[in-house]
Amino acid sequence: MCGIAGFYSPGKVFSEAELRAMTDALAHRGPDASGYYTDDMVGFGHRRLSIIDLSDNANQPMHSLDGRYVMVYNGEVYNYREIATELKQKFKTSFRTSSDSEVIIEGYARYGPEIVNKLNGMFALAIYDKQKKELFVCRDRIGIKPFYYFWDGTNFAFASELKSLLCCAHIPLEINKNAIYHFLHLGFIPAPDSIYQSVKKLKAGTWMKISGSNVETKKYWSVNAAIHEKVISNEKEAIVKLSDLLMSSVQYQIKSDVPFGVFLSGGIDSSLVTANAVNLSGVKVNTFSIGFEENRFNESVYAKAIANYLGTNHHEFVVSYKDAISLIDTIFDAYSEPFSDSSSIPTMLVSKLAREHVTVTLSGEGGDELFMGYGAYKWAKRLNNPLIRQLRHPIAAMLSASGERFERHARYFQYPHRNLQYSHILSQEQYYFSLDELDNMLTSDFTESPGSTTTELLNNFGIEIDHLGRELKPIEKQAVFDLNVYLQDDLLTKVDRASMHFSLETRVPYLDHRIIEFALNLSPALKYNNGTAKYLLKEILYQYVPKKFFARPKQGFAIPLEKWLKNELRFLIEENLSTEVIGKYGIVHTDYVENLKKKFFAGKDYLYNRIWVLIVLHKWLQKYHKR
Repeated sequence: MCGIAGFYSPGKVFSEAELRAMTDALAHRGPDASGYYTDDMVGFGHRRLSIIDLSDNANQPMHSLDGRYVMVYNGEVYNYREIATELKQKFKTSFRTSSDSEVIIEGYARYGPEIVNKLNGMFALAIYDKQKKELFVCRDRIGIKPFYYFWDGTNFAFASELKSLLCCAHIPLEINKNAIYHFLHLGFIPAPDSIYQSVKKLKAGTWMKISGSNVETKKYWSVNAAIHEKVISNEKEAIVKLSDLLMSSVQYQIKSDVPFGVFLSGGIDSSLVTANAVNLSGVKVNTFSIGFEENRFNESVYAKAIANYLGTNHHEFVVSYKDAISLIDTIFDAYSEPFSDSSSIPTMLVSKLAREHVTVTLSGEGGDELFMGYGAYKWAKRLNNPLIRQLRHPIAAMLSASGERFERHARYFQYPHRNLQYSHILSQEQYYFSLDELDNMLTSDFTESPGSTTTELLNNFGIEIDHLGRELKPIEKQAVFDLNVYLQDDLLTKVDRASMHFSLETRVPYLDHRIIEFALNLSPALKYNNGTAKYLLKEILYQYVPKKFFARPKQGFAIPLEKWLKNELRFLIEENLSTEVIGKYGIVHTDYVENLKKKFFAGKDYLYNRIWVLIVLHKWLQKYHKR
């Protein structure tokens, strides 16, 4: 696990000093070693967090045995030993290290871009062909590892994090207005956009090849292409297959040359990962959980009970508002662009705790999206009922008039267009601004080309939802949207930046592409069965941990943000949402924000995330947008 940065510049607009600054900006991602490669065309920088083959021979940039290729790479490829065996047998390839990095570059030397189809893991990489003067860059299938880039038609620069690219004077930093629109609607900025117009994110499952001014881009894997005509509906068969896949994935991902542990929340996903790790590991497994002083948000008691049952070496950390306050500025530094998932706070805290004991952790991301764990999927089913669809406006009016308790639910029925249901459900599930609210809140000066952002949302960020390998049910369509957008640009972004800020590698066993492909072709009835979410996962988990441990409502990895914003964190509202600050940036109407604050303090607690997303945006603008 590492940080990568570099450039490909026929125009020679980037300097070696900038390359070193770019690489230094990623020091937290790789504190163990640094390395550089430059010639008259490219510059590569690397910061290493040593996980596999701790020797200096495995440092990067890494050169192929024949000297033709040079590579920087961030991530882990779990099946590298099998690929190495294939290369030895088929091409008589010899290796100087026992690292996955060398397997990738030697594999590229033999197979070219097709090597990515053989890789099981999480990765973002750049390989330069010295002979052809050609750059190849790639990101893993589901977008676990980040890859930002700049391209002006002649010059290309890339990095693991946005802050690294800010070290380059040649890169213009004009605010991307569409990105802000999406951020206020979803709480994050979906790929390929970033907060700056000139900087993009390479989309998951995509590679690019740059040669001079020519660019070839290919989507080598996608969620949509993995959806087949037939589904697996036999429960016994599905349980056996999924159990085997999970065991294989966890077996792969507990392998490292440094200590590992598991984030254990006490929920279904992390408990099943922990149970598999305990069964497969030859040493006692470390587990880590976090709780809150407010009992309503404290799930650590459940995590501790499961840890005791499984016999792990358990560590827990109870969080107060003081801990949250201490991390506010750190969060902005870690994410580089506006990012409002407040669960990044406990994620950072538990990462900090874990790093005191281990260098690698396993986490449960992906379980909800793959096996229907969110309330959003119930809403997708409800809103696609023909009768409800026909009566949604009267239903919304009735709920709005039924008191504060139902006012939030009314929002679900107020989507402006059927094709906007997917982003709308996600937005309202997270308490952010609906598109109608944005139309009323955003200033005319800010909206450069009215309708362009809505058009992009209508197109689901280029994701086809309705015409796939088979006709999907509404809950499946919502899951496809979440896997393509929410998982990549919120959940995986959150975990990557939070853990890597403390030089901690976090692996995600559910996002082994074999499990993703299996789950996408599993009958919805085996995911959401008679009101039971994540049915199949639970049936497997109960073979390891008794059902009684989970007889409670689902609880997300949340903090008591609405309470803190009214009390201990109220200063954030005063500092960032004053009429002076709102007026200075001219993005939203001051009177709208004043009215929003008044409603929130008058008792409409569900508005807290709308308040928070505005705080995050304006705090980011004040602190970072100075160029």
